Amino acid sequence: MESTKVLVVGAGPTGLTTAAALTARGVHTTLVDAQPEGANTSRAAAVAARTLEVLEEIDVSERLVANGIQARNFSIRDHGRVLIPLDFRGLPTNYPYTLMISQADTERLLGERLEELGGHVVRPKKLIAVRQDVDGAVASFDDGSKIQEIRARYIVGADGMHSVVRTAAGIGFRGHAYPESFALADVTLTGDVPVGEILLCYARAGLLVVAPLPGGIYRIVAPVHDAPAQPSRAFVQQLLDSRGLGPGRLVVEDVRWGSHFRIHHRVADTYRSGRLVLAGDAAHVHSPAGGQGMNLGIQDAVALAGVLDRVVGGESDELLDTYSEARRSIAQQVLRLTDRLTRLATLPAALRGARNTAMTLASHVPAVPRGLTWQLSGLVYR
Repeated sequence: MESTKVLVVGAGPTGLTTAAALTARGVHTTLVDAQPEGANTSRAAAVAARTLEVLEEIDVSERLVANGIQARNFSIRDHGRVLIPLDFRGLPTNYPYTLMISQADTERLLGERLEELGGHVVRPKKLIAVRQDVDGAVASFDDGSKIQEIRARYIVGADGMHSVVRTAAGIGFRGHAYPESFALADVTLTGDVPVGEILLCYARAGLLVVAPLPGGIYRIVAPVHDAPAQPSRAFVQQLLDSRGLGPGRLVVEDVRWGSHFRIHHRVADTYRSGRLVLAGDAAHVHSPAGGQGMNLGIQDAVALAGVLDRVVGGESDELLDTYSEARRSIAQQVLRLTDRLTRLATLPAALRGARNTAMTLASHVPAVPRGLTWQLSGLVYR
């Protein structure tokens, strides 16, 4: 049986960050993932200012910035009409923007940094069982040919919405699923393409997100009844014409990648049960509105690594309860924000005109755009 001080399960952005931050602090850490290398899908694309601030601890922020696009503006629109403009440039941070970069690149850069620090990802190994005792916990993995056990003082569940660690811990995961499905596509565009700006279009026909990615790619996201598994060029063009800046203003040249998904609104009852601790999607899932999911998970990871370093160093493990309470409170705030944005976006069509009028009026109250900017940047959670 192998042993380690901290075992991290799941090598998405949350797990990679947790392992890198612990390894940088000198904590013997093992990171295990069920997926073969490069098998994870690329959904999250926005890295918030607060996330870049906390990633300075493991020297990844500058690498992300060098590989991404700085979106300094975020506008809520109804076709060509701006309902609420958001400008990140005045924020008190070294990163006054939302960094747009594919999740695949974010994971690559985090993985490279982990290896520089002396760690690596053990894969593919599927977690099948967890048991804990007074001195630690044991995780059983199946690699397809044999069962392997790893003993650790603490196990971090960064293994997503269907977390085996959370289930083994007996932690509830209450919430609900939204009725809408979402279409997602990475496309090339011509026409009035936004430069350095994220568009959140609240048209009467429905919500549409248009966000720039490196390499001349644009990420398109939209709630659609029974969204197709592989959105076609014609399908995405229809979304842009009916919900975007207006017919013909943005033209799809090519669909590079597409998918569909459904979203949940859930938070774990607690982030800690004995030797088992949760972070990222294992602890909270919510609407992609506002691009908060991956950011919340990475911020969990850095906070948790700091606490685990102190606990394995001899301080009271009650610090893990403090982590749980603090990060769960922040998750609840984020869930309220993303739920409001999603419910506004999916109002019945008859109410959308009144909604947009109310948004225009709200934009003239300085506290509204300022508050949204602080929330979307994550700086409010410092």
